[in-house]
Amino acid sequence: MRILVVGAGAIGGYFGGRLKEAGRDVTFLVRARRAAQLAKTGLVIRSPYGDADLPAPPTVAAETLCEHYDLILLSCKAYDLGSAMESFAPAVGPNTAILPMLNGMAHMDMLAARFGAVLGGQCVISTTLDGEGRILHLNDTHGLSFGECDGSISARAGAIAATLSGARFESRLSNAILQEMWEKWVLISTMAGITCLMRAPVGDIVAADATELALSMLDECSAIAAAQGFAPREPTMARNRSMLTLQGSTFAASMLRDIERGAPTEADHIVGDLLLRAGSAPRGAALLGIAYAHLKAYEARRKREKAAALIA
Repeated sequence: MRILVVGAGAIGGYFGGRLKEAGRDVTFLVRARRAAQLAKTGLVIRSPYGDADLPAPPTVAAETLCEHYDLILLSCKAYDLGSAMESFAPAVGPNTAILPMLNGMAHMDMLAARFGAVLGGQCVISTTLDGEGRILHLNDTHGLSFGECDGSISARAGAIAATLSGARFESRLSNAILQEMWEKWVLISTMAGITCLMRAPVGDIVAADATELALSMLDECSAIAAAQGFAPREPTMARNRSMLTLQGSTFAASMLRDIERGAPTEADHIVGDLLLRAGSAPRGAALLGIAYAHLKAYEARRKREKAAALIA
């Protein structure tokens, strides 16, 4: 199975690198700067589950992409999805499977409108790129689950499961992938909303005796999911509550790290899109709305300061 990994950043680089390490036929679709870096240093992974150093991994540029692939692994920031789709479109043939690993659900509509039926997918991992372009695995999980959106176990899904099996990460073919994606969206929105609103990781929020705010925001997000037919299951909610009330936890949403380094955020895709779906929710989403306003105010200030810097 020929696999095209869109990007070789923290997420795509990790899972694509692990597949390449396992001997799979993997090519990375990257921009010129990343291609040059990979040619010089190789794809480097530093992980609690074992390091990997892959010299000169195969890469391709968008302008030279002309062959169809069997599987496209897609991980990008939501605000880059439009340009990403343009870049990998020549690789999509009649039998190409697209497996996105973005959070939220809006990307599913965009991909389906452009390419037809796509797989549902999600990953559970915390990674980042350091200043040298190395992929640093920051936690003790590295899972990827996927499946057909209708819950069927198709031939293509089975073939992908066989291809992913044996690589140095956990992979699982799911017959309830949309439910799992919604459950993750509830947690991601809550974590992004509360840690960005408070500008603090979970442990500091707990120390400030503000756990009720975090739990109330979790209830708001859960109610929206339930109104859409994807109520989070109780074991998932119990796990979420535990994460949000853990004393001393340094966990914070990646969106907070984006704010702290002055980068753009996925506020519209993660928090804003969930709010758009809140109209039929059985309870309000006041806290989530405040968090979203906070994020949009940050984006407005960032845009204004960037424009001012250009003028100066």
